[in-house]
Amino acid sequence: MNKAAIRVGNFLFRYRNVIGPAGFLLAALLTKPSYPFGNMSWDWAFDTMGIIIAILGLMVRIVTIGYEYIERGGRKRQVYASKLIQRGIFGQCRNPMYVGNALICLGVVLLAHSYTFYFIVLPFVLLAYMCIVAAEEDFLRTKFGVEYEEYCLRVNRWLPSLSGWHQSLADMQFNWRRVVVKEYNTIFILGVALALLKLWTDYRLAGPHSLPDATYLATGLTAWVALYIAARVAKKAGLVRV
Repeated sequence: MNKAAIRVGNFLFRYRNVIGPAGFLLAALLTKPSYPFGNMSWDWAFDTMGIIIAILGLMVRIVTIGYEYIERGGRKRQVYASKLIQRGIFGQCRNPMYVGNALICLGVVLLAHSYTFYFIVLPFVLLAYMCIVAAEEDFLRTKFGVEYEEYCLRVNRWLPSLSGWHQSLADMQFNWRRVVVKEYNTIFILGVALALLKLWTDYRLAGPHSLPDATYLATGLTAWVALYIAARVAKKAGLVRV
């Protein structure tokens, strides 16, 4: 395993919550979107594909968390695992959360209508996840040894296996409470990000007249924020327990 990739992966893992959002925001502000293939008729198709793929990525995360939970943030912003998770979706794919994140990224890129996103942001994100996975695999291989090696032989790193789902999910129940507690923040941020990116690209491409009525925007934002606050209050008050 490339030691440079491991070092880069450890660095990116530590600062990913800053580097990721900052990079996307900077790219959105500094680049001018354009119609796909220079044709306005492709705008709707790319937007639709982008939203569907981003939601698919979110669903991968939700299903992963609903069946089995791992220490996503590591310990003290460093790669860490107290046990080797091999059940749930992890019985079909070793990195389902990153697969979900990559799909979300692809959806956002399609929605951005920008060659900077196509040829710089997306490749950087994919390379970043490859390095982070290299760092995590180095940690897991060191800590769990033969057990992890055997797990790697059974389960693909990225592409989920099409067989064996019944065995991986046997005697497991989907924990929707855990999804609410652990994923409500991601759901809220993704919804806001997709909406803002769509509005921003439409504004840059077609001007202010392309934007929806302010009343609709305010109503939608108020409802979305209300759902976020309700989930947060329920979590803090212990109304939704994992």
